[in-house]
Amino acid sequence: MISDFIKSLSILKKFLFINLIIFLAIGCLTLLYIRNVKPNLILKKTVNHIQIIDNTIDHISRLDIKFEEEDIRRFLFSTRFLFQNLDRVILFNNQFDLVGDTDTLDLDPRSFSNRLDIVQLEILDQETVKKKIEKKNINKEKTISLKDVLTNYSWSKDYGKPYTFIQEGYNRFLLTTVKNVTLDGNTIGYLAISENANDVKSAIDERKTFIIRTAIFVGIVIFIFSFVLNRYFLKPIKNLVAYTKIIKEKSKKKTNIDELKSRNDELGVLSNSLDDMTNELQKRISHAENFSTDLVHEIRNPLTSLKSATEILHETEDHEQRRKLIDILNHDVQRIERLITDYSQMLKDEVALSKEKMKKINIKLIAKSVVDDFNSIYEAKRGIKIILNDLNKQDECFIYGIENRIEQIIANLLDNSISFSDDNKDISVEISKDETKKVVLKIVDEGTGFKETSTKKIFNRFYSNRPDSFGEHSGLGLNIVKNLVDLHGATINASNNINYKGANVEIVFPKL
Repeated sequence: MISDFIKSLSILKKFLFINLIIFLAIGCLTLLYIRNVKPNLILKKTVNHIQIIDNTIDHISRLDIKFEEEDIRRFLFSTRFLFQNLDRVILFNNQFDLVGDTDTLDLDPRSFSNRLDIVQLEILDQETVKKKIEKKNINKEKTISLKDVLTNYSWSKDYGKPYTFIQEGYNRFLLTTVKNVTLDGNTIGYLAISENANDVKSAIDERKTFIIRTAIFVGIVIFIFSFVLNRYFLKPIKNLVAYTKIIKEKSKKKTNIDELKSRNDELGVLSNSLDDMTNELQKRISHAENFSTDLVHEIRNPLTSLKSATEILHETEDHEQRRKLIDILNHDVQRIERLITDYSQMLKDEVALSKEKMKKINIKLIAKSVVDDFNSIYEAKRGIKIILNDLNKQDECFIYGIENRIEQIIANLLDNSISFSDDNKDISVEISKDETKKVVLKIVDEGTGFKETSTKKIFNRFYSNRPDSFGEHSGLGLNIVKNLVDLHGATINASNNINYKGANVEIVFPKL
């Protein structure tokens, strides 16, 4: 259930939700820590109180002190060293009557001097004691009645054990411990000692303050990090997702992917890659649609011719006419077969191109291999000789490309030149470097040349200007060359020779 809920959240909400859970867990552990700190600190104070109470009871028993005002006063003055760091020492008899109080005797153990002088004791009556108590309690917080505490203590099941309680008020944290005083197994009175334990309160407040400051700081850090995460990471990713949805739905909505492409970080690289991939995919789709349309158009013509020829063949009885119609049928069938074969090969080449990787290759070695293969065929067959002219004999001409595709480019261009050349003519393959160190591949023939005013159209699909050999060529050879040249980032130009008959095709590869 929780996992499904988390999966349904966005990245930012997941981040905030997980941080909230961690924050709550740390908060709970912190509260437990705070709750345990206070008892531990109080326990340390209580242990000290119990030790002082035990020592005091030992002195009372050893000195045979009676729980009367005079004896207790004398005892408090003579044993003040027992009550160092205590704010108040109070003694009651077994009837819960007050018999001694350092507050009423102006005995502040922390203000005792180290002198051992004999101090003259002041005899106080009940009225004086009452006045001093009232005077000392002016402007103080309301305190717990010790008589009530002692009464409850005497009836509790923990009677006989030290009992500690606290009194918290404004700027005061009073810690009091009480215990009964026994002699020969009988309770003769009660001893209560109090200490202003503000250091405990300060320690707890200091920890609380530190935790609050830390929580605020962590909250600010999470807020800043969430803002940065959303502003610079999640929002661009959402824009990329929106961009893909627009492409998928073929919507005309505008996207701000250009802003993402201008970034210099990984998201900018991702945006550029995604946009390039989308454009390339759209280009391939458009290319496939146009290609299919052109192919249908090219096939429709021979099919129309086939249909007309079969209709006439069915009606005519002239043997010569029937022979001509059969030749037309055979020619059109071959033309359709050639179109389908070349189209199928082109599709295979495109699939292979998507899987092949470019590398550094020496175009001289590739050109020499192709030239040797063509010479072995056409030199003996038609007397056509292909000459490889290396204009930079000492320099190696490296390009970045696919070896078998470069072979295909050279082979298609040589096929085209041979088809336009007469027997016993020469074809030149020239390799050089221009002034910018770019590799230039040029194929020059002595054929009929180009009849077109603009030679760019010869690279279009299914284009062919050969009325004398109509149907013998699919018109895809130079188009395949153009696609492969574009794949390598090169440029191709075709023109007629200036000084002699023939044509030349020049390819300029980018600098390695």
